[in-house]
Amino acid sequence: MISLEFDMIVFKEDKAYVAYSPELDISSCGNSVDHAKDMLKTAVRLFLEEADKMETLEDILEESGYKKDPSGRWIPPKLVATELVSIS
Repeated sequence: MISLEFDMIVFKEDKAYVAYSPELDISSCGNSVDHAKDMLKTAVRLFLEEADKMETLEDILEESGYKKDPSGRWIPPKLVATELVSIS
């Protein structure tokens, strides 16, 4: 199993909390912020394990904007801003 960093955004949807990784486009939910975060970590771990078994992990990470450094470590794309915007 590789070690991987990813951004996590958590928002509330009705009574559930949703945790989302924008670079991997994976989400999960829970009944609290911490539960949603834990569930997303589990979902990402399972996704990476399956992609590795299918030998598509490197392609997926590259398509998601990850870059491999000289030591072989995957560097995530950087989330630079989030904001609530309103237009009228």
